[in-house]
Amino acid sequence: MKYYYDLHIHSCLSPCGDMDMTPNNLVNMAKLLGLDVIALTDHNTSRNCAAAMAAGREIGLLVIPGMELTTSEDIHAVCLFPTLEKALAWDDYVDNHRIKIRNRAEIYGRQVMMNEQDEETGEIEPLLLPATEISIMNAYAKVKEFGGICFPAHVDRDSLSILSVLGEIDPACGFKTAELADKSKLDSLHQMHPILDTLNIVTDSDAHYLENMREAENSLELDELSPEAVLAALDSEKKV
Repeated sequence: MKYYYDLHIHSCLSPCGDMDMTPNNLVNMAKLLGLDVIALTDHNTSRNCAAAMAAGREIGLLVIPGMELTTSEDIHAVCLFPTLEKALAWDDYVDNHRIKIRNRAEIYGRQVMMNEQDEETGEIEPLLLPATEISIMNAYAKVKEFGGICFPAHVDRDSLSILSVLGEIDPACGFKTAELADKSKLDSLHQMHPILDTLNIVTDSDAHYLENMREAENSLELDELSPEAVLAALDSEKKV
């Protein structure tokens, strides 16, 4: 069966995320747009996932807990997990392996944690944007140790992507999937980077504002809609 997805969305916990990106706002917008499943992937943290998952359950939208990891090379990678517990265990690991500098909210924005009623429960003090100590070369394997999957984010962009930084996707990384911001670029990218022919390709919004969220247009063929089924499809050798 076909299920519509957006597996790269930020909340108000990301310093560059709009304060309107509350757990309830983003899941209700996703529902209005016709999506069946989304992933919350804030920068280097998963601490708003519990609230978004609870808000999603209330309206029948599957929310997968995740994170947008910044690697030591300043490359972004999407990390997804089958359970909140696994995502939070990964959050703890990343928190112990990232550079800690004070967030300047007047420049980067606040980093607000919320509960499922969209009430503020606190702020993360260190800036979440800087690189971690985790290399893109072992990000996939490390995330697998925590029970999740990992793939390079927005590979078609001119910055913060594996192609813009390294020039290629090394097969040794182990990735089964790659993400595009603009799927119209896929044909030209295939010509320059044949490895993309061997990877599943997903297209996500990377939305930081409600207006950046996209209508249902990208889908996965799944036997059932569950976090495990989504992750298994993305981590399969077979193309999505």
